[in-house]
Amino acid sequence: MTSETFDAVWHRAVRDHGDRQFLVFGDGETAPETWTYGEFDDIVARVSARLLEAGVMPGSSIHLALKNCPAFIALWLAAAKIGAWIVPVDPSSAAREIASQIERTSPRIGIYAAARGDVYRDGARGRLESLIELSETADDVGPSAPLLSSAGPTDDGRHVSPAETDRLAVMFTSGTTSAPKGVELTQANYANVARAMSAVIGLRPEHRWLVTLPLFHANAQYYCFASAIAVGAGVALTPTFSASRWCRQADALEATHASLFAAPIRMILARRPSDAPELHLEHVWFAQNLSSAQFREFAGIIGTEPRQLYGMTETVAIVTADLSTTPSSTVIGTPILDRTVAVVDPATYDPVDPGEVGLLLVEGVPGQDLFAGYLDAPEITARAFHTDSDGRTWFATGDLVTVRRDGAYRFVGRIDDVIKVSGENVSLTEVEAAIADAPGVLEVAVVARPDDVRDQVPVAYVVARHPDDPPRIADLAAWAERNLASAARPVEWQLIDELPRTSVGKIRRFKLTSGEGRRNK
Repeated sequence: MTSETFDAVWHRAVRDHGDRQFLVFGDGETAPETWTYGEFDDIVARVSARLLEAGVMPGSSIHLALKNCPAFIALWLAAAKIGAWIVPVDPSSAAREIASQIERTSPRIGIYAAARGDVYRDGARGRLESLIELSETADDVGPSAPLLSSAGPTDDGRHVSPAETDRLAVMFTSGTTSAPKGVELTQANYANVARAMSAVIGLRPEHRWLVTLPLFHANAQYYCFASAIAVGAGVALTPTFSASRWCRQADALEATHASLFAAPIRMILARRPSDAPELHLEHVWFAQNLSSAQFREFAGIIGTEPRQLYGMTETVAIVTADLSTTPSSTVIGTPILDRTVAVVDPATYDPVDPGEVGLLLVEGVPGQDLFAGYLDAPEITARAFHTDSDGRTWFATGDLVTVRRDGAYRFVGRIDDVIKVSGENVSLTEVEAAIADAPGVLEVAVVARPDDVRDQVPVAYVVARHPDDPPRIADLAAWAERNLASAARPVEWQLIDELPRTSVGKIRRFKLTSGEGRRNK
């Protein structure tokens, strides 16, 4: 396990790969802006000086509400340099959400985009005085930008070398079923994820990630940027995700690697233009369920078989990955590198037999290879960690898995996604994965509905692959009769335009059951 700061990882990359291209920023349509490691380090130094001028000190927080842009990366690295920490949030947050985030994290400064300035200032009013407004373009890190110190890089004695245990970020969870929790991450967390995520795939300096998912989420930070910095590789960053342009962007920005969730992949499959370029990527991660047909189709588009991984913001580096010679859409693989896991009964924490469903535990050290804790929530943090009789610490993921005979793990679902139908356990996640293979289905969400006779029953919300020619409800029901066990068959089907999702693609099931955010056909 690495014991160093993320700032040290960055400076080693600058020292060893200063002339190599670090960041490529563009939309794939026009000529991108580019920076080497050495050039971007100069920007980081000037941003660090500007933050110090604004009163940001070691231990201070920086509220960051930006889309993907070079300034986001510069602020993250500058915070690491001066021992501060970032609070990266969804830039589309409502004013009340911004107000809550600021009250919970007490930032010294807030940095936001002019395009959403009215909402941000409304949320920050009376709570945060020091603000910097940016354009979310390459101009934000130009010579005369307000984010850069006009005096240039400086070390006036206020710079304190950060420690491995210093906080570097608080990332709020998506809050799909409850209030968002603030996941505390240290300098050592980022150093460890950089090492692990580069080592697990043999990342090299000549490789280049394509990052289209939002930077405020762990996927882009952990799996792509941190791993690239660890070995001096490059990153191609787009301002936003575009399903119709993703293939063209990967080609134009000369990406070799990518990481996506299943939902964006399904969007790419549905919206990819007929003249999209043929890709020859070397490695692609994906998380969450793809049907076997979607897996094969996407593999044909990218020129390689995507590999499913399993990880959480709290686990920092991934826990398992399908690194087999024949990747599959149905497994999350085996534990990576030095990861130790256990599958236990959720009630007793006793080990379960192979093939049985159990709660996934991940061993580690909080603040090193597991998150440090939840912000201002000691009771929730205490429930998340379990110390065994040997003194080892385990994080309870809240996810259910099974282990196959060949040692591969299969994701079953969140504990609260498994329902009882007439006494039988039914995984909503597994039902969704099955229905995704039904003819005419692009994606599906399955929710539980109370039932006087059967306790709970599944209800399916389906998005059609071809909106102008959606599948008939009768055909879907007949398909379920042939392919699903009786308890798993939805008792009701609804065709809708789109599923309500978080900004990183997770389904907000509560909005389906309440009718909020649902667009019906």
